[in-house]
Amino acid sequence: MRVTGRVAAIDCGTNTIKLLVGDLPDVEVREVRMVRLGQDLDRTGRLADAALERAFAAIDEYADIIRAHEVPPERVRFVATSASRDASNADVFVAGVRDRLGVEPEVVSGAEEAALSFDGAVRNLRTPPDPPVLVVDIGGGSTELILGEQVPEAAHSMDMGSVRLHERHLHSDPPTPAEVAACVADIDAHLDACPVDPAAAATVVGVAGTVTQLGAVLVGLPSYDRAAVDQLVVPASDVFALGERLLAMTVAERRDLPAMHPGRADVIGAGALILDRVLRRSGAAGLVVSEADILDGVAWSIVGRTT
Repeated sequence: MRVTGRVAAIDCGTNTIKLLVGDLPDVEVREVRMVRLGQDLDRTGRLADAALERAFAAIDEYADIIRAHEVPPERVRFVATSASRDASNADVFVAGVRDRLGVEPEVVSGAEEAALSFDGAVRNLRTPPDPPVLVVDIGGGSTELILGEQVPEAAHSMDMGSVRLHERHLHSDPPTPAEVAACVADIDAHLDACPVDPAAAATVVGVAGTVTQLGAVLVGLPSYDRAAVDQLVVPASDVFALGERLLAMTVAERRDLPAMHPGRADVIGAGALILDRVLRRSGAAGLVVSEADILDGVAWSIVGRTT
């Protein structure tokens, strides 16, 4: 579907801030900055001053890009997710975004986050998936499971993500078996309480940085390549084996992997454990990797409200 006029979508999570600018379905700009906004949030309950500085620096960059592409404020949407929901000083972050971009940031609920992720991922698939589809969105602070066919029919957001669980459990380098077991127990407790049952899915689609990073490492890319990662179908057994391999490595060894982003090297082990536990419960033979995620869903939502 062709739409008229550029949109600018920003997705601010616990680990990254991403920007998409385009006249959909064409995308002119896609940027990501690792800012670790959720640094120590699980322990302190607030956004750290250093994390706010990193986030505001990235947003200043994005504001310049949006102005250069002449996107009007009514076609800009800034969506903030887990870290901004949980922080006691989220108002400081909201005010800083408003001052820099001239738009009101939206701290969305877990349910809306899930719906946007599902729309972005499923709309992107070139081959129609066997329904029902389970979209797994592993962020830094939260993980969403969204089950449906063309639209979400069941969704749930859990307060577990790669940054949150890494900081909570995986303190050694590499993590000890006891630390890994505690992390797995935490994940399983969340999944036991989750109303979305992975076993109901015929197809599992993984989105966001943990999944795409794992896909790049699995196929041995010499450097990260978005086009090479998007739409990968990866055997579940390969996902399980890679998770075990990463958890046995030091952070320095992970950083030496050719396709590994240095900003993900420390937390990728916790993210891999989340994906492992979801996939095992699903019983799916493989995983579809999608580069399109909540950011794309946010961009399409702007089209829906301005046309």
